Amino acid sequence: MQFSTADLCDRNEGAVRIAIPALRSFGQRRVFGGAIATLKCFEDNSLVRAALSGAGAGRVFVIDGGGSLRCALVGDRLAQLAAGNGWSGIVVNGCVRDSRALAGIPIGVLALAAHPLRSVKKGAGEADVPVRFCGVRFVPGEFLYADEDGLLVSEAPLQLS
Repeated sequence: MQFSTADLCDRNEGAVRIAIPALRSFGQRRVFGGAIATLKCFEDNSLVRAALSGAGAGRVFVIDGGGSLRCALVGDRLAQLAAGNGWSGIVVNGCVRDSRALAGIPIGVLALAAHPLRSVKKGAGEADVPVRFCGVRFVPGEFLYADEDGLLVSEAPLQLS
C-alpha cells in the first residue's frame, strides 16, 4: 500500500479528519491503512490479544488506552501475532514495549511512547465502540491512513492514486 497523507489531504479536503501529531512510529511499516476496528481499555490488554488473534483482513486496530503512560498495551509478541493474522497496523493511545523488536515486525505501529512494564490482565474493556483521542474520532468501519506525515480518518475509503 503506497500513498501520501499530504496528497490524500489535498485531494479530499473537508472529507478527512486529521489527528494532532502526538503519536510516534514504532513498527516496520511507516505507511499503512485500512478499515478501523477499535478497543477501549485502560492499563489492561487482555482484550487486545483476543482481538489480534482474529483475522485482520488488512484492518487497523485502534486502541484507546486512555493515554496512560504507566504501562504498555502492545509488545513484540502481540505485534507479531497481528502481522501474522493480516492486520495492517495498530494505533495506541498509550504505550508499547519491546520497541527495538517492533521496528523489525512488518506492521504499522503508532503509540504515544514506549514503556517497559506490561499491563494487567483483568479482561476489562469495550470492543467496537467509537473512541476519541489526538483530536479525532475513530469509528469502527471507517478508514484510517497513516504515514510519516500524519494520520487521517475518513468515513469512506479514499482513492489512493
